[in-house]
Amino acid sequence: MSQDTTKHMASLIAFVSVIFFVSTIPKAQSNVTRGSSLRPTGAATSWLSPSGLYAFGFYPQTGGYAVGIYIAGIPERTVVWTASRDTLPFSDNATLTFASDGRLTLDQAQGLQIILIDTGGSFTASMQDSGNFVVYDSTGTTIVWQSFDHPTDTLLGGQRLLTGQEMFSSVSVTDQSIGLFKLSMQVDGNLVLYPNSGAVDYAYWASNTPGNGPNVSLNLDSSGSLYLLQNSTFVINNLTQGGYNATKDSLYLMKFDADGILRLYYHNLSNIASNGSIKWASSTNKCSGLGFCGINAYCSPLNDVATCLCLPGFEFVDIKRWSLGCERNNTVESCKISDASTTIKMANLNNAKWEEATYIISKVSTRGQCSSACLNDCNCEAALFNGQECKLQRLPLRYVEVLDNVSDVGLIKVYTSIRNGSDLVNQSFHVKIVKQKKIMIISVSLISFAVIVLLICGVIMYNSRVWAYRKISANLNVQLFEDIGPRAFSYAALENITEGFKEELGRGTFGIVYKGIIEGCTRAVAVKKLKEELTQEGEREFQTEMNVIGRTYHRNLTRLLGYCCEGPQRLLVYEYMTQGSLADILFERNENKPKPSWTERIRMAVDIAHGILYLHDECEKPIIHCDIKPQNILMDEYGHVKISDFGLAKRLEHDQSKTSTMIRGTRGYVAPEWHKGLRITVKVDVYSFGIVLFNIICCRRNVDNNLPEREAILEDWVCTCYEEDDVLKLVDYDENVDKRALDEMVKIGLWCVQGEPSLRPSMKSVVLMLEGIIQIPVPPNPNSVSSY
Repeated sequence: MSQDTTKHMASLIAFVSVIFFVSTIPKAQSNVTRGSSLRPTGAATSWLSPSGLYAFGFYPQTGGYAVGIYIAGIPERTVVWTASRDTLPFSDNATLTFASDGRLTLDQAQGLQIILIDTGGSFTASMQDSGNFVVYDSTGTTIVWQSFDHPTDTLLGGQRLLTGQEMFSSVSVTDQSIGLFKLSMQVDGNLVLYPNSGAVDYAYWASNTPGNGPNVSLNLDSSGSLYLLQNSTFVINNLTQGGYNATKDSLYLMKFDADGILRLYYHNLSNIASNGSIKWASSTNKCSGLGFCGINAYCSPLNDVATCLCLPGFEFVDIKRWSLGCERNNTVESCKISDASTTIKMANLNNAKWEEATYIISKVSTRGQCSSACLNDCNCEAALFNGQECKLQRLPLRYVEVLDNVSDVGLIKVYTSIRNGSDLVNQSFHVKIVKQKKIMIISVSLISFAVIVLLICGVIMYNSRVWAYRKISANLNVQLFEDIGPRAFSYAALENITEGFKEELGRGTFGIVYKGIIEGCTRAVAVKKLKEELTQEGEREFQTEMNVIGRTYHRNLTRLLGYCCEGPQRLLVYEYMTQGSLADILFERNENKPKPSWTERIRMAVDIAHGILYLHDECEKPIIHCDIKPQNILMDEYGHVKISDFGLAKRLEHDQSKTSTMIRGTRGYVAPEWHKGLRITVKVDVYSFGIVLFNIICCRRNVDNNLPEREAILEDWVCTCYEEDDVLKLVDYDENVDKRALDEMVKIGLWCVQGEPSLRPSMKSVVLMLEGIIQIPVPPNPNSVSSY
């Protein structure tokens, strides 16, 4: 027998001995009975294990609370398992209950319920000293569910990650929602780390054990040994190269950290000073997690700290949230036309690599030729030069890395002001801090000069020919140019883009929308031209569009690309939506334009809900759209639904939940509180969404006088069909629609159109219901509980 084989057998015997020893230790436990409940605050917030080492219950989470298991026996709370990570955070009025039917549920306001553990028929539960939360049947001995079988981002001693299972990193230490990275125990026996974005070709770490599957698991024992076991028998890879010293006070855990690195942590329960020390890590490179910095950015381990840097010519979307990536800090109207105040250059990023998404490969011999190829191509935003080939790419750039062992040079197209033309350095926030100090010194000396210039400009503008128009909008213009993201167009440029405002796409109360083509890159845009004889309300709509959608960006909101504010002319430039409005898609059908399938309609509803949720909960200041209707919901060439027309929107301050305003919106979609002159909240959008949901379900308008009287008003007809348990009448008889799914959609809509605003769910709850994450209670009749 060879020396290697002897060592392998010795290692195997040691591992099997440890596993046997751990499995024979009696597990202390503390039973939780049916009817037991917890609240985020108060006396009962968790169920402790017998020794008090572990706790199951509520703990603080960014923005609220989470439910899970944490180590309670050490001063610094360490979370080891989290329930329902897709629905975090929970509010402080939530209640966790071990229900009478044996399920573990979380009840929130308005009767909404989330099932955390679906174990109908179970009788008792136990938080054990091993860190395992276990649920038993009526005998009290048979396990029907345990947290060890469902790891989230942590493995404890005695726990395994089985074949086909995955673990996901958290957003941060204080936010246990699903983060950027995924750990997969693959069927082929390879343990692999990926970005959590579906990019399976971009693994950044692996155990290098493919071909050993299918029955391979990742195991952690109480001595801190982390290893891959085949068929529960053979150790095929000992990641930690053997265990560590183990005593009764030793606690080892493997954590999949927010930066995408696996780390083995050691805690000495009798010596607090040694808590949290790292014994092993999948990588010592703090930047090894691919995509850690988001799009158009890369990571640099400055002073052994993972620091995100933007590409040249870019800046962070949110300097406090690096994972959102970077966006351009300047743009130009056309890459083919030199602007008097703007220039286009190529900046170098040495030793660069990124996701392969090349659309053209040019055979060139110099870096200069590669730069020229990109500069002369309007579609090109970056190029990668390897000495022989020039690979042209569009934005965004994903998985950007700067590595010593890479010889390629990244060439980034930069749009920069001539006055700042030499400023082509990385737009990292570290560099910005240094610049800001210099800018502050200069700014102080220029303030007085700026005030004088502004006063002179004000006098000139007052005496100009547009004095009458300025009088109307003087109280509104102050906010127009505050930190606007979209770029300014001249009126002449927009007239040229639209060929003299030739092709009309649609018209509304305050203006007409025209189709335009931006020269050079043949990009289609929609140009909304407001009427010159602007009333104060028309000017307010323009200002609202600029201040609301100009500061937002979401895949389900139309994007404002630019604007024109020249004399009395007011124009807005949007991305062009090739498939028109939801009204066109649902109501204007013919043999060339069939009705969308049920699956497509469900996707539309989910997309719209996500867009409204972004406005209500995820913007810097909550936004009430005020006019959600099919005509204001557009679809692009890829089938993505996007909300548009923010001219009536209202913004709420952080300490404001309601607003007073005159009635807005479109008849049939307006919530009852508008007519009562009551305070307006985000719930008016929820009501409008409910009506739109009925439009989507039935593919018909709100009122159709060609139908029988009882069917003419859509909302009443939906209520009638639901009460008669005959919802299939709402769809065509030949549609392949599951009645249960249709029931669920109708119930969501009925909750949304409740006459009493407080009964309507939040948009977050609507999204969770649409995605099947939370149960949908039986809704009351919208007209039976309202005072309207």
